[in-house]
Amino acid sequence: MPQTPFHFPGTLRDPQFLGSILDSSISTRSLSHGRAAHALILKFLSPYHLIPSFLATHIVNFYAKLDRPATAFVALCLHPSPCVVSWTALISGCSQNNRPLVSLQLFRSMLSTSVRPNDFTLPSVFQAAAAVPCHIFGRQIHGFAIKMGYLPYDSFVSCAALDMYFKTRLNTDAYKLFDEMPDRSVVSWNTLVTNCVQDGRPGDAIDGFFGILRDGYRPNTVSLCAFFNACAAAEFINLGCQLHGFVIHLGFGRDFLVENTLVDFYGKCHEVICAKKVFEEMLVKNNVSWCSIISAYAQNGCEEEALNVYLQGRRDGVEPTEYMVSSVITACIGLSALDLGRSLHGVAVRSCIDENIYVASTLVNLYGKCGNISDAEHVFHGMHKLNLIAWNAIIGAYAHSGNAQMALSIFDEMIQNSTVVPNHVTLVCVLTACSRGGYINEGMDLFETMRENWAIEPQTEHYACVVDLLGRAGLEERAYEVIKEMPMMPSISVWGALLAACKMHGKTELGRIAAERLLEMDPRDSGNHVLLSNMFASTGRWVEATEVRKEMRQVGVKKGPGYSWISWKNTVHVFQAKDQTHPMNLQIQAMLLKLRREMESAGYRPDTQYALFDLEAEEKETEVWYHSEKLALAFGLICIPEGIPIRITKNLRVCGDCHRAFKFISGIVRREIIKHGIVKSDKKQKSVQVDAAIALSTPRQYVRDPDCLPFFSCRPSPSPSITLCPGSTHGRLLAYLLSCVPAAQEGLQLGAKVELKDLTIQH
Repeated sequence: MPQTPFHFPGTLRDPQFLGSILDSSISTRSLSHGRAAHALILKFLSPYHLIPSFLATHIVNFYAKLDRPATAFVALCLHPSPCVVSWTALISGCSQNNRPLVSLQLFRSMLSTSVRPNDFTLPSVFQAAAAVPCHIFGRQIHGFAIKMGYLPYDSFVSCAALDMYFKTRLNTDAYKLFDEMPDRSVVSWNTLVTNCVQDGRPGDAIDGFFGILRDGYRPNTVSLCAFFNACAAAEFINLGCQLHGFVIHLGFGRDFLVENTLVDFYGKCHEVICAKKVFEEMLVKNNVSWCSIISAYAQNGCEEEALNVYLQGRRDGVEPTEYMVSSVITACIGLSALDLGRSLHGVAVRSCIDENIYVASTLVNLYGKCGNISDAEHVFHGMHKLNLIAWNAIIGAYAHSGNAQMALSIFDEMIQNSTVVPNHVTLVCVLTACSRGGYINEGMDLFETMRENWAIEPQTEHYACVVDLLGRAGLEERAYEVIKEMPMMPSISVWGALLAACKMHGKTELGRIAAERLLEMDPRDSGNHVLLSNMFASTGRWVEATEVRKEMRQVGVKKGPGYSWISWKNTVHVFQAKDQTHPMNLQIQAMLLKLRREMESAGYRPDTQYALFDLEAEEKETEVWYHSEKLALAFGLICIPEGIPIRITKNLRVCGDCHRAFKFISGIVRREIIKHGIVKSDKKQKSVQVDAAIALSTPRQYVRDPDCLPFFSCRPSPSPSITLCPGSTHGRLLAYLLSCVPAAQEGLQLGAKVELKDLTIQH
């Protein structure tokens, strides 16, 4: 039987229908469908000069928008007389796909063919000029637009030129152009307001919004969203609340774009209840709505609520996005919930967003702050493109683990092998690493040269790091001199770093000065009172310690309870000091008693300076033994199988005795123990500080000591040796190794060496 030829429907020969297919291919980002439509055009409408001009423009627009500039240019050149619309489509597509130099070159080629640009071409060219660091391009195009008669009378072109000047930081020229506009519209005002917000000038943005009202224009959605963003950046909660009422009066109360911005505004101003109320009253919720409320919870220390909202959104069919996953991972960081973070890592992989630069950077941050440096390194080295956020995340991970050497090495690599320029966050991370690693000279050199090398003015965060760096090294007086020389008012974090250093080294008089400054700045903060009281108690000045506690009661300041928690089998077990309410209390007490006997036989003696009450010596030893983190550790040793790290989190700093005891216990039971202390920043937000990562598991075994960083290693080898790094606890650590670490006992045989910096001892 002869084959019947396949006949296409007549609609497939219709240019209008083929053009609509190309448009839908752009909206769906489907390159294959668009190419199929292009093939049909070539099949039925060849030769090329027979293709209608509008359809040729559709072809050029399709390839340009889907970031195929070479193919788009070929399609343009094949047409015998490409019009300005085709050229504009090509230039606009390259600008939107971050190819500014290509757009400018195409604009030059268009002019060489005597095609006159229109009022749609010039905005695309201004957009390209805004993305080029050289200012000369934008100025030349501005002059060309004046010569062509589009400026200053065409509002569309004027707004594009105004946006270009703001984007290239030529604010003086931008305001001059704005003032010369003969007919300013709400669009031109919106351009000014949004650029002020993006440029970090919320005050100017707010003034611009009131300019809209003064000129008699009615604000639109863009105006209102920009104003709320400005109020959020400046934390003008009262002004934002007033505008909220104004929004309802204008009839924008149910505009979901405005509602999304309101949720974000209240979250950034730490009004979580208001953010929740706006979110719950929304009639239409999209992914941005869910991301905004999750971020609001995560930013304000409500990590559990953030996770619950995320789960509710998933049950309602909300697909995870890059920003949503990043926000939920941030909540996991606040909870030190490594297992939940791993689950979200899996969600990111399944959703094909794990390679997103922001998701990957947040994962590096998660693993680093939870003490899992190997996974942080794995994610970092697997990233195809590294931006400043990624570099900051890995440097911060090493800083939190106290590995100053690696943090400095990564910082040098970033400077030498990439085009990324460090910002103030980068330097905070490096200074933090130097502080925790005891790299005083390197940290001070970086601080003193940051203006010269990076054009970065030191902020209060940098001064706080320097005070902490000097304070940990016992240079409290020098740290105090740095504070007195600050060009701005010292913040709470600066005085807090000095007070913590004074407590560490027993400098009570200087500590009193720091505490007085802190109490002047925030008299209701119980942490400052408690730290001052503990400093007096640790040096035996019980009268002063009692006076501070008495003052707390008089002014109504209450200290929140300290507690530790540990996660196991999807359950969080919380412990307080001397807690006997846990269902496994008998087993926990038995485990503590067993550990205490083994530790005492190994030479451990409790550090009773952390018993902050005037008690007898024996009572003090009992007092420190039943701290909440020790109870959590006993539970972990009972329930968590060997081979799985024991991760303990505390809502306060882990005390020095518990830190020291954990190292002894880790050596005895040969288990990896990672403990986190959560401290509060100036804005009362939680941030996780990794105090220690203790691992004594074959074949690599290491212990970290806050007085003795970087860590020393004891690795079984054919010629075993143990290297102790400089610090104040060498004798204690050596006795500890000889008495309770089996690997060390095996290594310290006849002929083995114990190296103590420049001193070599024959064992």
